[in-house]
Amino acid sequence: MKKFNIKVNGKTYEVEVEELGGTPAVYTAPVAPVAAPATAPAAPASAAPAAPAASGTAGAISVNAPMPGTINAIKVKVGDSVTKGQVLVVLEAMKMENEIMADSDGKVASVAVSQGQTVNTGDVLVTLN
Repeated sequence: MKKFNIKVNGKTYEVEVEELGGTPAVYTAPVAPVAAPATAPAAPASAAPAAPAASGTAGAISVNAPMPGTINAIKVKVGDSVTKGQVLVVLEAMKMENEIMADSDGKVASVAVSQGQTVNTGDVLVTLN
């Protein structure tokens, strides 16, 4: 058993740590409840980018978001011809930029997102014909 002193918000707590069967277990002394910090007022709804109406008419092939994230760049516009593997959209997720590519050759029928927009898994990004 090892004892440690942990300082949280200016208060010191004594903590005992014991290793059992190779899996560490942590035991702590009872801690007095701490009041939650006051929350900031919610940002006005107008601060979030609004989802735009899709430009163009929907195509037969949908390119969907593989994960939730934010649209950093749109590399195509309605009417562009694209080839399989061409980057259509750059999606930032977990501080990494992910290039969303065309699954097949085609022509961009619609772009359903705008730069800065937040998307969820499965949301339509671009449609192709």
